Amino acid sequence: MSRICELTGKKAMVGNNVSHAMNRTKRKFDANLMTKRFFIPEEDKWITLKVSASALKNINKKGISAVIKEARANGFLTK
Repeated sequence: MSRICELTGKKAMVGNNVSHAMNRTKRKFDANLMTKRFFIPEEDKWITLKVSASALKNINKKGISAVIKEARANGFLTK
């Protein structure tokens, strides 16, 4: 399974490792993802999502139902 946040669409970015001699080699910046279970009271069920840390902060601020509604509107969540 790909390492993409299911609520925000965040994924890995590409950049460079830079040494003291300014030599540059390619590297990958992975998203800060974790697998979490959430209870949705409207549907009376649990769902498991792979979410980023920033998506968790949004869930704490707005609530899981509002964040899921936004993700479906933006086309990120298909479950």
